[in-house]
Amino acid sequence: MSCTVEEEEDLYESLPPSTTTATHMFAGALAGIGEHCVMYPFDSVKTRMQSLVPDPRADYRGVVDAMTTIFRYEGLRNTTRGIGAMIGGAGPAHALYFASYEHLKKVFSKGQEGNHIARGAAGCAATVIHDLFMNPADVIKQRMQIYGSQYKTCTECGLSVLRTEGAVAFYRSFTTQLSMNIPFQMVHFMTYEFAQDIFNKSREYNPVSHGASGALAGAAAATITMPLDVCKTLLNTQEHCSRTNISYINGMGAAFRTVYEFQGFKGYFRGLTARVFYQMPSTAISWLIYEFFKSILKTKPSEAEDSGHYLTIKSLQAQCSVWHFFNMVLVNPFIRANRILSCVCMVFVQLICPPSGFIFHLGKKQVKVQGHITPEGDIQNNQGSDF
Repeated sequence: MSCTVEEEEDLYESLPPSTTTATHMFAGALAGIGEHCVMYPFDSVKTRMQSLVPDPRADYRGVVDAMTTIFRYEGLRNTTRGIGAMIGGAGPAHALYFASYEHLKKVFSKGQEGNHIARGAAGCAATVIHDLFMNPADVIKQRMQIYGSQYKTCTECGLSVLRTEGAVAFYRSFTTQLSMNIPFQMVHFMTYEFAQDIFNKSREYNPVSHGASGALAGAAAATITMPLDVCKTLLNTQEHCSRTNISYINGMGAAFRTVYEFQGFKGYFRGLTARVFYQMPSTAISWLIYEFFKSILKTKPSEAEDSGHYLTIKSLQAQCSVWHFFNMVLVNPFIRANRILSCVCMVFVQLICPPSGFIFHLGKKQVKVQGHITPEGDIQNNQGSDF
């Protein structure tokens, strides 16, 4: 059964009334965990490169030098320190983030399509809710990531910070984080939606367009807000060399002055390459997972034929490519280094590339295929039928 472009856009962009907020929260939680965990090693490198006075053994010349040095002298496992805190914070934070965004986008736009200002405003409001949950996780994560960290586990780190600095330490960078994330998310959502208007005008589920749009949005937002990210890292880690005359660095103004004192203007962009390398794929992954679940959770399998939602051959090929890439490049190397991260990678791969029940277009015929995709991109044990 075919649908017009307008009908297809409405079916995809607006979930049916029977869909609950839990759908957005479930998709958002998986998107957040996948976004932060899959590219976590680059986030570790970014945190270390933002150090004001790095240890001589951790004074990296660039992202490649940082990665090779850490792998050689510390092992792959050290690039995943603090990932437990990230998983614990990213799940609920992103669940509320995406659910709030979807609801507020409809409220602010008042049903008008293509209202980028409304989408940006919805992103800002959702960011405030997100940061309330994510800030404590960021503090623990970054203190675990810095070179020579004294903490062995995330629990030990959290309890130690609470005991020695009090609960205020978990929100010392909150205003800076908000000051960074609000413009970050405005640029992020507006760039993503603008790219979708160009690459995916019909607003159908398309992994290639969602990934490309997400990557462009992540790169633009990361570059614009880089100085604030450097200050946030300083407020979270409270680097010892920066506290010669004061007990703790408090506030955005103090952080900006301290960074300039030690590194000058260039200090505000330390670790930019690592942040862009981290943000582009992680944002793409986040949108891929979220849009995937947004497309499948709203429609029951028995309604697939009537809804007109089919995976095109291009989508199927893209999923095969994603499966092959993440299986060979990301999942296998992390199996021995960190079980949590390897499990997250494997779950992400299986979610993006479901094992069976594909429906795609072949010319003008709609063909349903039962089987599974091999790492080489072939469909085995398949049974095709026209309908």
